[in-house]
Amino acid sequence: MRLALCQINVTVGDIAGNLERIRAAQRACEEAEAELVLYPELALTGYPPEDLLLREHFLADARAALEELARDVGDSVAVVGFPERAEDVYNAAAVVWRGSVQAIYRKVHLPNYGVFDEQRYFKPGADGALVELGAHRVGLTVCEDMWEPGAPATDEALAGATLLVNISASPYHASKGLQRERMFSQRARDNLACVAFCALVGGQDELVFDGHSFVTDHTGQTLARARQFEEDLLLCDVDLDAAAASRLRDAAHRTASAQMQARGQAGTSVLASIQGTRAPARALPEGSARPPLLSPVEAEVYAALVLGLGDYVKKNGFAHVVLGLSGGIDSALVACLAVDALAAERVSVAIMPSRFSSEATQSDARALAATLGARVHELPIDSVMDSYLEVLEGEFKGLPRDLAEENLQARIRGNLLMALSNKFGWLVLTTGNKSEMSVGYSTLYGDLAGGFAVIKDVPKTLVYRLCGWRNSSAGAGLGVEAPIPQTIIERAPSAELRPDQRDEDSLPPYELLDRVLQGYIELHLGREQLIAQGLPAQEVEHVIRLVDLAEYKRRQAPPGIKVTERAFGRDRRMPITNRYRG
Repeated sequence: MRLALCQINVTVGDIAGNLERIRAAQRACEEAEAELVLYPELALTGYPPEDLLLREHFLADARAALEELARDVGDSVAVVGFPERAEDVYNAAAVVWRGSVQAIYRKVHLPNYGVFDEQRYFKPGADGALVELGAHRVGLTVCEDMWEPGAPATDEALAGATLLVNISASPYHASKGLQRERMFSQRARDNLACVAFCALVGGQDELVFDGHSFVTDHTGQTLARARQFEEDLLLCDVDLDAAAASRLRDAAHRTASAQMQARGQAGTSVLASIQGTRAPARALPEGSARPPLLSPVEAEVYAALVLGLGDYVKKNGFAHVVLGLSGGIDSALVACLAVDALAAERVSVAIMPSRFSSEATQSDARALAATLGARVHELPIDSVMDSYLEVLEGEFKGLPRDLAEENLQARIRGNLLMALSNKFGWLVLTTGNKSEMSVGYSTLYGDLAGGFAVIKDVPKTLVYRLCGWRNSSAGAGLGVEAPIPQTIIERAPSAELRPDQRDEDSLPPYELLDRVLQGYIELHLGREQLIAQGLPAQEVEHVIRLVDLAEYKRRQAPPGIKVTERAFGRDRRMPITNRYRG
């Protein structure tokens, strides 16, 4: 059977645009003589549609688009994700062929953890289902249906499916693609069935979908793999007879199949029997389509950030972005990401020195901007700061300078960036990282002011690694070679809001801080568990206190790209008013 996996980048709510994207892909698949074509989960509406699913007219428009698509589908059977409005709403896969919807499968397992909230919107389907394509039985699943071991996939295999298809919108975090491929490989071996996993690709608000669709045979060997972080059409010929023959030689499932039939559960129903699908007249080119996976993990994360930023800008209609470039490592990374995602002519940087800004950082900022080719806006803030202090002189009289004056500088810079945004319609990119966001080492209405927080889920230690990778020969393939001055990477981090300031005056060293944060935020470890790992008690207590106190700041931060297993916002939802300290 010739399979086509259409790894497409759709936009939430753009039903007409998504329909045209699917139509174009379907024409290519028909031309390639595919017998079965797969599209991602909720491909017609985009994923996740969130509360759009509560609108009757949205669901009606999605169904109308499906019927319109069906009229264009010819000899290649298409499986398309859409939200089905019946007696309730279902996350569904429609089987379409020769002008009509032949069958609809309803997702059984609805994830309700991490970034997922599907039980808010959907009713689960009852059980697995099959379609017959000529002599072959194909089991239908949607995303989580195969993350869960057992039914419905196992029931479908026991009912005779030698191919299990999974249409998916599986959000990215670092190293997830390889984990996913290994898991599906195990599912193929468990069920003695080929598996075709068709994934969504693209950025959607804080989520990135990495693509990485693939096909495995019944032994778990990867036959073909689509590219990561870009659209792709993956064609693959699979030998389903080999899977069927292997079951004759391996009787492990025979008893389970007989027991299921005895219970009357061959109830994994056949939704449609489609006869007369064409066999391909010509062979695919020699060699499997198996591009190597991105490596090391820094290359993968960098690609995810570029895709997430580029799609956020494009899908929200911005022509240009602007960020504050300080000469520090965080803004250096964001500037590189912006230019790599959008091209230099769409990126502006504002250099906003104060009396506390060193000549070295300002020189590095200008050098980086020149290397990247970004437009520079010189906006010194000393005179503005003097005006603020003059206005506040009576209120602050007799009081020493402290955090209030430091934060005024950050807020002036935020105001200037937002002024550029308002005047020219540019999107302001903030430059704070996850380590700073975790402990509140940021200024409300200052460096938190902006429209998109590109690296808000990137720990500081990973920021350094990403900059090192971008400066390496591997990173040079993205454009400008080694753009970041080495002095930026080597310099001790500082907010430069007072004389001789260093981040480590207020925080533990970042290597230690990120270890505590990873345990507390991503692994849910408590104080005693962290100390038992050999982390210093005083630092653990200090960091936990800072994380808990900063919840109100994080609620006011702009959206940003998820790259860790537990990002703030969708993944981690903590009360602001909270006296538990554990």
